[in-house]
Amino acid sequence: MTTAGTLPAPATFPPRPQMDTEALYAQAAADRLGFWAEQGRRLSWDKPFTTVLDDTESPFYRWFTDGTLNASANCLDRHVAAGRGDRVAYHWHGEEGETRTITYAALLEEVQRFANALKGLGVTAGDVVGIHLPMIPEAIVAMLACARIGALHNVVFGGFAPQAVGERMAACGAKALVTVDGARRKGRVTAVKQALEEVLETLPDLEHVVVVGAAEAPCPMRPGRDSWYAGLCAAADPECPAVPLPAEHPLFILYSSGSTAAPKGVVHTTGGYLTGVSYTHRVVFDLAPERDVWFCTADIGWITGHSYLVYGPLLNGVTSVLFEGAPDHPHKGVWWELVERYGVTQLYTAPTAIRAAMSWGEELPGRYDLSSLRLLGSCGEPIDPTAWHWYHRVIGGGRCPVVDTWWQTETGSIMIAPLPGATGTKPGSATRPLPGVSAELLDADGTPVTGGTGLLALTEPWPSMLRTLYGDDERYLVTYFSRFGKDTYLVGDAARLDEDGCFWILGRTDDVINVSGHRLSTAEVESAVAAHPAVADVAVVAIPDELTGQAVVAFVTPAGGRPGDAALETELRRHIAVRIGKLARPKRIVWAADLPKTRSGKIMRRLLRDLLTGQETGDVTTLGEPDVMAALTAAVTHPIH
Repeated sequence: MTTAGTLPAPATFPPRPQMDTEALYAQAAADRLGFWAEQGRRLSWDKPFTTVLDDTESPFYRWFTDGTLNASANCLDRHVAAGRGDRVAYHWHGEEGETRTITYAALLEEVQRFANALKGLGVTAGDVVGIHLPMIPEAIVAMLACARIGALHNVVFGGFAPQAVGERMAACGAKALVTVDGARRKGRVTAVKQALEEVLETLPDLEHVVVVGAAEAPCPMRPGRDSWYAGLCAAADPECPAVPLPAEHPLFILYSSGSTAAPKGVVHTTGGYLTGVSYTHRVVFDLAPERDVWFCTADIGWITGHSYLVYGPLLNGVTSVLFEGAPDHPHKGVWWELVERYGVTQLYTAPTAIRAAMSWGEELPGRYDLSSLRLLGSCGEPIDPTAWHWYHRVIGGGRCPVVDTWWQTETGSIMIAPLPGATGTKPGSATRPLPGVSAELLDADGTPVTGGTGLLALTEPWPSMLRTLYGDDERYLVTYFSRFGKDTYLVGDAARLDEDGCFWILGRTDDVINVSGHRLSTAEVESAVAAHPAVADVAVVAIPDELTGQAVVAFVTPAGGRPGDAALETELRRHIAVRIGKLARPKRIVWAADLPKTRSGKIMRRLLRDLLTGQETGDVTTLGEPDVMAALTAAVTHPIH
């Protein structure tokens, strides 16, 4: 189906014959619960469910409540039992070019060994195990081993500072922590376990620390508490039956940033989460396990890594590429080298990574054979049309659909996205809610908006939704369900709905700039700036202004080696005035060689605001390039008040 004003799917990308898109939408609209029950039954259940949704205590929704299953068994055992044990689960590519090929059978054996090792340390169902590891296979093993015995895993991004790790372990009362001797990043080694020592001593609930030897870094080991991962696995029994668990048994906790200083411990449960990620991964990315090689560039410490690097691909039995390094190490063409080497068919990454690749020049990906690619995906933040077209043309060769996906840590799986080969696309729009997902725009009073801008809300429960915030039901209610009632999940994003029913995500409602009473989305202004051919990357923030209330400041990385000077500033101000209006012109443009981004590619605009207003920026170890703040501080010669 193609709506007016959209780009049709490339003729070289035929829709899968078994996926009649409109029939899928019609089925979900006619019988939403029946639709989700059908998706749930694609999993392997120890005890099949008969109840689909229990909404008697909404918004504490419960899915498939009388069924039992195991996440680890669904990811591994059923594929091996079906004779697919020799299929490659992961092609791992290390920081310095080392490789490992891990089959489903080999992954199952190591998961069982480590599950037995955890049991030997006294970890049981319901306990929390922290995981603080880089992008190495042992991180996936640890997650699935926890799931196998019913322990909750709490993965903490490998780039977090020791204090941040300690705060998250304390908040969830972790009984064990799996970490690493050292982490490698762009040729440097950081001693992780050694840096954690002081924090570990402050955690009264923490009984065991398991250390993966990955980098030969200095690593103190405390007898009775600390163990080497390799030794535990070598001594463990290779067979560990997966424990059948209730569908609503918590699978993991993942801490997400909140509007206050305290991170939110998002809780996802087993049956519903697995249903959501397996369904969305299959239909959004047109997966055929016997054909495809999947490459998701997200770090395992974020929800994208959980859903579309671990659980989604393994549930669907697909082969994935797991890459330890940065996108520009050991060289800026390493992603394209991996696409060529492993025959990657689907690539899923962030707009900021795409813009970085744009700034390095299209001749770089042109050196590699990218003809294996069938589909390109985008996630993490709205993708501007300029980056969308470059991605489609340069990386996809004009033949690959680009699926721009909108979702959150809290939703667990993709909510809004085009279906490739069927849904027409609009560069910059995530298009339509997926079949089974109910999304609306609401005004400030909660009245549906049929066109224009509004607050994005999800108006029906879905299986992969968060169940609560760990240890804080009240915060769960206040954060998501207090404004418009217990049946309406307020997303926290503003969006625009066009005449074709397509959603354009404008960014967080707290990322809105109010200039003289005119509300501007930072995403909208950034998209306008990025459309200028002399711009490689941009981040826009608001600062207080005595005259207009707030003013726009743009941090701009020029493209192609062009200097940031007064002439370019004049060009950009004129360009923005034409694209949006004079009120959107930045009060100041700061030239930046790089922007503060997490390793998953998200721009940390909070740090830019703090820098401009003279606030303490605090911990920056989550950044892919922590040194970038020093350069930006020099660029901002004085704080703006």
